[in-house]
Amino acid sequence: MPISNADIAEVLEEIGTLLELKGENVFKSRAFHAAARTLGSSTADLRRHADENSLTSIQGIGKGIADIITDLVRNGTSSVHRELRKSVPPGVLDMLKVPGLGPKRVRQLYESVGIKSTAELRDAAEQHRLAGIPGFGEKTEQNILSSLDRLEKYADRFLISSAAPVAGALLSLLKEIPGVRRAEIAGSLRRRKEIIGDIDILISCAPSAASAVMKRFTEAPGVDRIVAHGKTKSSVLLAGGIPCDLRIVRDSEFPFALAYFTGSKEHNVAVRSRAKDFGWSLNEYAFTPAGKGKRKAPPRCREEGDIYRALGLSEIPPELREQTGELEAAERGSLPRLIQEADLRGTFHCHTTASDGRDTLEAMADAARQLGWDYLGIADHSKVAAYANGLTPDRVKLQHREIDILNARSRGFRIFKGTEADILSDGTLDWSESMLERFEYVVASIHSKFTMSEQEATRRIIRAIKNRHVTMLGHPTGRLLLQRDGYPVNMKEIIDAAADFGTMIEINADPHRLDLDWRWCRYAAEKGVLLSINPDAHSTAGLKNVSYGIGVARKGWLEAGHVFNTHSLKAVCAQLSINS
Repeated sequence: MPISNADIAEVLEEIGTLLELKGENVFKSRAFHAAARTLGSSTADLRRHADENSLTSIQGIGKGIADIITDLVRNGTSSVHRELRKSVPPGVLDMLKVPGLGPKRVRQLYESVGIKSTAELRDAAEQHRLAGIPGFGEKTEQNILSSLDRLEKYADRFLISSAAPVAGALLSLLKEIPGVRRAEIAGSLRRRKEIIGDIDILISCAPSAASAVMKRFTEAPGVDRIVAHGKTKSSVLLAGGIPCDLRIVRDSEFPFALAYFTGSKEHNVAVRSRAKDFGWSLNEYAFTPAGKGKRKAPPRCREEGDIYRALGLSEIPPELREQTGELEAAERGSLPRLIQEADLRGTFHCHTTASDGRDTLEAMADAARQLGWDYLGIADHSKVAAYANGLTPDRVKLQHREIDILNARSRGFRIFKGTEADILSDGTLDWSESMLERFEYVVASIHSKFTMSEQEATRRIIRAIKNRHVTMLGHPTGRLLLQRDGYPVNMKEIIDAAADFGTMIEINADPHRLDLDWRWCRYAAEKGVLLSINPDAHSTAGLKNVSYGIGVARKGWLEAGHVFNTHSLKAVCAQLSINS
């Protein structure tokens, strides 16, 4: 399980934070944060650089940081990181997860008041002992308590983007073992839920290979602690606190176990109930005859799809197994032909260094071409977004000139001139009408005033949807998974308005958002609203977030025709009223 650039960036980021907590030289901590930002969006082969002793050739990487990266790529861990972690009470690190408490404020609480855990922080806030600390007040106490409630609510939940890469790497490691016949990820991760509780891995192998499989699983890089170690089931806790279970079954049991452990629970109950209508009992190991008298012998099932076919159903894709009408559709033979990542021809809502992105316009375009796309929509922030270096009219003019130059050099690939315009509190946009006309498409998003009532927020969004310049609504609820609930809106009314005015809705594929929620995708498609899977990319690496958006679309029963950016370049130009 080789450590990724993103993993290394995460370690460097934490080292910078730990140095801040200890009150070390501010320039030293900034160097680690800067290096983390660089590597987080870099595709450089860090192992090769380490072997060639050339890490310092990467901008922002000095010798000290290079030594730490070398340690990480070779050993998967860093002695500097370990020692720094030991020097700070674990509870203090947990306090950094509380929104609004950065390293300086946490150090202030730790050093001046002696608070060294979230439990002690809660006690202090509830007893109003924080209000007297400089920089804190009664409102701060209330915000801290709300944040702590949210953290506790999601303490055992993880983003799909945290689980999927480590699960995939672990699965690949196990597949290499001689004697392994079949191996798959199961559970909510296979169903591509946006938030998961654990990772389930299922394997069938030769009996002689079982001990080797379990040994490699429990000793794999990234395993923090072994919870249980058995012959057919073991459980570990992975780095980051994600629980992971491995089960070994006979190969004849594999399709049944895969279906069972994929779930969902509600789907499984419905399938088992249907099996009873055929005179069979269905569990995680097999079909067996049920009841008295002569019954039709259950068929042998080599593959998971055989189970569904035996029950008179089309095979149901894992993403749809949520008991939302999939069995009825499978019986009618009317399951959707779900969108695939290969269907995408490009994407929209991407940021560059012109606003708050990490990579240049040219780098983003090159990365999009390498993904095999035909177009890329740039949507840097608008002027009101000063926090994100929002563009001014003059800077928009410069960017459009750069896009024209790049487009003139490209054949079969186009950069679209877009903007992410802020929806103001009254539903108007922060660009003037004359400025909006300069763009080829407009993503309209809310970035402020999240505490409106449902009626006010809905009215605000619908007014923006009605604006003739708005092409698509960005991240419709503004949610940040495991961090912030979306603002209250009537999504049905918003989708209905989008259908009436021909406005698209974005599936924001940033794994922290995944907004539009998959539960609303099907209704949007039924109303004829085009959806656009956008990565909200702030780097070249962020373009690959579209894969998480594909998961949302598949869970939402979407076919390729429901999604705007599956359309050809010519069709997109026609939709945007642009000469191709």
